[in-house]
Amino acid sequence: MIWYCFRNFYRNSPGDWVASTMELWTKISEVLLRMARRGERLGAIFNSHHPPERTVAFTIAVIALGAKLAKADGRVTRDEVRAFRAIFKIPAHAEKNAARLFDLAREDVAGYEFYARRIARMFRRDNAILSNLLEALFQIAVADGGYDPAEDAFLRRVSEIFGLPESCFRKIRSRFALSDEFDPYEVLGAHRGDSIESIKKKWRKLVMANHPDKFVGSGLPEEARRMAEVRLATINRAHDLIRDGAVS
Repeated sequence: MIWYCFRNFYRNSPGDWVASTMELWTKISEVLLRMARRGERLGAIFNSHHPPERTVAFTIAVIALGAKLAKADGRVTRDEVRAFRAIFKIPAHAEKNAARLFDLAREDVAGYEFYARRIARMFRRDNAILSNLLEALFQIAVADGGYDPAEDAFLRRVSEIFGLPESCFRKIRSRFALSDEFDPYEVLGAHRGDSIESIKKKWRKLVMANHPDKFVGSGLPEEARRMAEVRLATINRAHDLIRDGAVS
């Protein structure tokens, strides 16, 4: 999620965080003005002689990727746009520019792979950030109550570009009940030959790491806690299936 990724750029006090985000969106506004003057398309800014700085480039690439995903099934619903705004926590003062970016990205000739590659280069070997971003994209995909094959192909390809293992893609997809191939052992990072005690230890570790209470008072948005609830529900479901002998 974008708030999680930004914490790797700004590791300071909440006051500095607010100032930093305001500065970021001021810079994005300047990029949009330059684009308008030159008559450039959104993707062109990454190939210019003066590409945007890293934080600006990342924000633009993430918004563009979310916009491309919302359009992947051939339509953009209000639920998807609402989910995008909630998940990526766009500040009130930046909503106008974020909406403009979203619309520019939907119409940009550059495909989603172009933006996915930009993000992958910024966070090479940082699977934690990339998997969190992939999870946020899944939330946008299912916001309209469905999950189209085109969206599945989109997200699978993004996962590949990010360099995430296939098991990571399947694990995230299973959190949203999007596949009949739900593998509780995979969710817990366990193997079918593991002892019950070993599996229980893995389950407890995952529960501690993903419990929603960790987000209370953390300064992170409400959406972070909600996503943790989804993860925890999947983890508990996997544990219960194994404990009850409901899987072979």
